[in-house]
Amino acid sequence: MAKWGTVFFGFILTLIVEMFFGRYEYIGLIIVGFIVGVMVHDGAKSGLWNAALAGAFGSIIGSIIFIIFTTIGGARMGLFGGLVGFTVSGVSSLFIVAASIIEYIIIMGIAGAVGGFITDRK
Repeated sequence: MAKWGTVFFGFILTLIVEMFFGRYEYIGLIIVGFIVGVMVHDGAKSGLWNAALAGAFGSIIGSIIFIIFTTIGGARMGLFGGLVGFTVSGVSSLFIVAASIIEYIIIMGIAGAVGGFITDRK
């Protein structure tokens, strides 16, 4: 079962890692997944589930923010701006966004499982 407070906290940390620590993104995702797993205190399975949810939400919202910034930036530059820019960036990056979601789920899920396993209450 998901603990939504922990998932939301992990989601916020995932967005911070994605937006500000791009070069060290994978290390940051491992740390965030581990923190979420430790916060859950319900074992490896629950840590995996909560960290994977936080990673998926973070990846989806981060991708939406990136597309919006690309569209607004394109509109200011005059090149592929407005609706055309949104359509081009949205269609061309659909597979990249799907791959990003899968990456975040796997990386954060494994780290969350390790964190949940370490702090298992049972």
